[in-house]
Amino acid sequence: MFALKDISLTQFKNYGQAGFRFDQRIVGFCGNNGVGKTNLLDAIYYLCFTKSYFTRSDQQNVQKGAAGFRIEGHFERQGQLTDIVCILRETGKKEFMAGGEPYEKFSHHIGRFPCVIIAPDDVQIITGGSEERRRFLDALLSQLDPDYLQNLIEYNRVLQQRNSFLKSLSERRLTDRHLLEVYNSQLIRPGDWLFHRRRSFLEELLPLAGRYYTTIAGSDEPIALRYESQLLQNSFSDLLHQGLEKDLYLQRTGTGIHKDDIDITFSDLPFKSIASQGQRKSLLFALKLAEYETLRKDKGYPPILLLDDVFEKLDADRMHNLLDQVCLKDEGQIFITDTHAERIRREMDKLSVPCQIINL
Repeated sequence: MFALKDISLTQFKNYGQAGFRFDQRIVGFCGNNGVGKTNLLDAIYYLCFTKSYFTRSDQQNVQKGAAGFRIEGHFERQGQLTDIVCILRETGKKEFMAGGEPYEKFSHHIGRFPCVIIAPDDVQIITGGSEERRRFLDALLSQLDPDYLQNLIEYNRVLQQRNSFLKSLSERRLTDRHLLEVYNSQLIRPGDWLFHRRRSFLEELLPLAGRYYTTIAGSDEPIALRYESQLLQNSFSDLLHQGLEKDLYLQRTGTGIHKDDIDITFSDLPFKSIASQGQRKSLLFALKLAEYETLRKDKGYPPILLLDDVFEKLDADRMHNLLDQVCLKDEGQIFITDTHAERIRREMDKLSVPCQIINL
């Protein structure tokens, strides 16, 4: 069993000082809009990922009028308790500790305490641009494989350097392109590695997501998901050389795995253009359940599942199919937010599953 036993918050978002203990596998955070239900989910996410799910800046998560925040939680895994602490100092410096030991690199924490979140804006994974789907894929693979995360960090670092150099070539009207060849070779190594890892991984993940979609939708629909990458047709080295003049003109790198996507079609037509709201949400939940199941298999136990405001987003049948999947078929810990406590109780009673309701 892997579970969060308790959490305490200091000066985090709307919480000045608060603490919560969790004594059931399924926990509902209930209350009116604005009381801090989603903020509490985000605090749990912080302990798993060292950062917020909803904001890029740590400073945005400090309580108004305060100068820093602290989040602490105790995780139980295979009978062992581990204390996780995240502190944002008044100086803006962030510290992260597990079992009292500080991390030199926060990236070393990713994947140790697996977590999956489903939030309302996640529908952008289906309807938004390719960067949304890459972010989803990268977050999952980074929890599964520390090498993936390190290669991704390296790729993005060199990509930024190459783009800056392309801009400087134009601004200074430089003609020496030797350094560009150096950046190319530094980009190709992690780029090729990430491409092959993504391709082999998606060969398993995408069919799994398709099966979950059928389960949640309650019918077999003509949906198809496939990996899209420029590297499927050409080597990365050839792409960089072929695109050089265009890169110089646009002052940025136009080819590479930072352009990858997951192509989604319905009866061979673009899914996001013709799918209903219910179909889009069903596919979102299918992708997230595929993420959940992949982590469960890899770690040997289910990850923590955070469900933000899902009752408002699905019809009754799809909701039941989703809850049946996550509440009955797995033994993982689930945190759910909703404005109505009775709605959570009613759904859990239908499934004969006990739950803890925390009214905020």
